[in-house]
Amino acid sequence: MEYFRYELIKTCKQTGARLGRLHTPHGVIDTPCFMPVGTQATVKAMTPRDLKEVNASIILANTYHLYVRPGHELVRDAGGLHSFMGWDRPILTDSGGFQVFSLAGINKIKEDGVEFRSHVDGRKLYFTPESVMEIEQALGADIAMVFDECAPYPSDRKYTLEAMERTHRWAKRCQEVHTREDQALFGIVQGGMFRDLRIQSAKTLADMDFIGYGIGGLSVGEPKTLMYEMLEEMMPYMPQNKPRYLMGVGSPDCLLEGVVRGVDMFDCVLQTRVARNGLAFTREGKKTIRNARFERDFTPIENDCDCYACTGFTRGYIRHLIKAGEILAAQLLTMHNLRFSLKLMEDVRKAIAEDRLLDFYNELKEGGAFD
Repeated sequence: MEYFRYELIKTCKQTGARLGRLHTPHGVIDTPCFMPVGTQATVKAMTPRDLKEVNASIILANTYHLYVRPGHELVRDAGGLHSFMGWDRPILTDSGGFQVFSLAGINKIKEDGVEFRSHVDGRKLYFTPESVMEIEQALGADIAMVFDECAPYPSDRKYTLEAMERTHRWAKRCQEVHTREDQALFGIVQGGMFRDLRIQSAKTLADMDFIGYGIGGLSVGEPKTLMYEMLEEMMPYMPQNKPRYLMGVGSPDCLLEGVVRGVDMFDCVLQTRVARNGLAFTREGKKTIRNARFERDFTPIENDCDCYACTGFTRGYIRHLIKAGEILAAQLLTMHNLRFSLKLMEDVRKAIAEDRLLDFYNELKEGGAFD
């Protein structure tokens, strides 16, 4: 049985952006796509029903956090992530590699794996490519990421090269122990901000013939122009017939810039995080709804938005909820921000199909969506 199949349907004549379709055991993902992040097996402030209403086709969960609690054995015994969290559409789990390096106060990177301490209770833990594959297969997501080493920004060439080469060796070890046929394993391209290393990593991973490819180590504090430059350098060496996933990127401008450079999949916590702080994305730019100027504003967050928050409530009411400390404020703003990003990608796909993505990009920019 063929569990996974990627179709490259068309490339935009204006930009070269890709329109595709990824088939998985839990449904089809139209690409380019944005994937909401559900770190702890839940997208914050959203129910699975809400996620379907905003038209999310795939969500993420975090291997590191689910290993720490409740434990992958419990999730496995519950029937896997889909059953555990009540979500019947595709799921992607990252490897936890980024969290090992970003959250741990103390970690020791060795050839075999990484020793680190839990951010919850301080207990000593150890991740290897083999143990990460065991965890991800127990979680049972449709797509699993290999264990990698993400070089921070800035990093010198010597360390970046060592991290990249270790990532390649770990990717091979992940491949050797990953046996679950109904779960796609994606490799991760590294190489920091060095053009030749990015190209080398793309070539090496392509030769390993993964089902798809993550692009890691970008959006880690570098200027956006440098991220775009690295994407442009590596993309000619990425397989044309496989999906490409730019990890941890989700602002409106970066989504469009990534699509133009050939990216198919994106994820980010930005949409949900800023919602909890009272900020909404719109095609006229960001709106901080908690601000006093919205107190008597009885218009929707965004006039043309079809989300539940915009069709039923006003800026003034949501500001009241924020000031009153009501949970509903975070729920409504999260719904809107996720719908904004998912609708943006729907419109991106339509523009690619009509060979007018550059025109659409310029319309968004002129309208203030990137401000």
